Amino acid sequence: MARARFAPSPTGPIHIGNIRTALFNYLFVKNDQDKNTMVLRIEDTDLQRSSSQYEKLIYEELHWLGIEWSEGPDKGGEYSPYRQSERLDIYNQYYEKLIREGKAYYCFCTPEELELDKKQTAGQSSSPRYSGRCRKLTSDEVEAYLKEGKPATIRFKIASDKPIIFEDMVKGRIEINSDTLGGDMVIRKSDGMPTYNFSAVIDDHLMDITHVIRGEDHLTNTPKQILVYDALGWDKPAFAHAPLILGPDRTKLSKRHGNTYIGQYREEGYLPEALFNYLALLSWSPEGDRELLSRDEIVEQFRLDKVTRANPVFDIDKLNWINAHYIKEADTARIAGLAEPYLIREGLLTQQQATEKAEWLELMIATVQDSLVKISDVTDRVRIFFDDGLTPENDQALEALRGEQVPGLLSLLKSTIEKAPSIDEEFCSGIFKVLQKETGIKGKQLFMPVRVAVTGQCHGPDLVKTFLLLGRDKLLARIDHILNNYV
Repeated sequence: MARARFAPSPTGPIHIGNIRTALFNYLFVKNDQDKNTMVLRIEDTDLQRSSSQYEKLIYEELHWLGIEWSEGPDKGGEYSPYRQSERLDIYNQYYEKLIREGKAYYCFCTPEELELDKKQTAGQSSSPRYSGRCRKLTSDEVEAYLKEGKPATIRFKIASDKPIIFEDMVKGRIEINSDTLGGDMVIRKSDGMPTYNFSAVIDDHLMDITHVIRGEDHLTNTPKQILVYDALGWDKPAFAHAPLILGPDRTKLSKRHGNTYIGQYREEGYLPEALFNYLALLSWSPEGDRELLSRDEIVEQFRLDKVTRANPVFDIDKLNWINAHYIKEADTARIAGLAEPYLIREGLLTQQQATEKAEWLELMIATVQDSLVKISDVTDRVRIFFDDGLTPENDQALEALRGEQVPGLLSLLKSTIEKAPSIDEEFCSGIFKVLQKETGIKGKQLFMPVRVAVTGQCHGPDLVKTFLLLGRDKLLARIDHILNNYV
């Protein structure tokens, strides 16, 4: 039985890279759901930046994307609590154990002393490191400093020139020398909170985590954590470090590349199944050359040993292509429901109108659905159904109105609409046959002036549906406007 965990910090909106990590953990577990378990652990030991608001956002974004877990702060479980801020008593037991065994010690160094250590080791072959001066304190000195309330951290002893070797499920064999780790590492901060490399080890062991799947940026943490596992005499989990996601300029994905938080994509109208599909493809490839896969197909095919070592580039054009596909394939009623808030926010509809005209709204969305890349595009696509007195959008549209046949054609169109009992589907489907029969005009000479007269555009949604959506009054108003001003 495998147990994997996603352990985010609630210090801000959840980043695309973190979501991809959550997804890989989920896919690994879901591949054999009957035997495997997904754990959500909240690492909220950063007292200044952690907040319940961001923790709530983590739940919302994961649920939206369809990533579920079996144990966590919101669900409970055998290994509770699942917030690190609620596990401080547990960590204290292991600080004391390591100190008692001579594997850790109290450090009373001031920030100035630590800065001096950095300067003295700068430029040496090894990385800047802590001098270890507090290793030499006697037990009486330590006790005296603690009694007087001198600020103290706890440091873990790291042996010099020790090779640390482990097999990564993605990166392969990794060997690092302990001299590159910066000397004895802090495992408890002066505010009493654990550091990541300590608390993660304690929690992963006590929660029986068998596989630690995380981003490549944690690769430098793994040797330090292995040393803690060894010091406590514990078996290590399997490690898998997925490559970092890069921006188009092949630097680490950041704000300068555009949206980097999952919520930004949700707010713009990307569908969760599109994000799920696209993020799965970042560092992993399915069998064959297909890129559009259902959730079930991705779950079935995903394997950690198929995750590549190369850093993937976040390609917004590819995401847009995938999202457009899923919008096109989606149920129109669903897309209409998702589009409604954008239309209301833009002032095109009120909530009452959206409710009263639900059938009309759904027809309008069906008319433009195939042209949407993301749901937020809807306001631009449907504006032609709302604005009165449209002007031809460009010279090509103006040119379409200059033909000698246009005045008579549009006048006939107007009178035909006026005489019609109703502007229903039968009328709209047959209007062009009527116009062609009466005038003898056909093809582009017939359709283009009519399209420009009622939409202002040379290209756009289906004209039959457009007539239905506009209705008698808007059609007449627009034809009059064009006849009076452009013909």
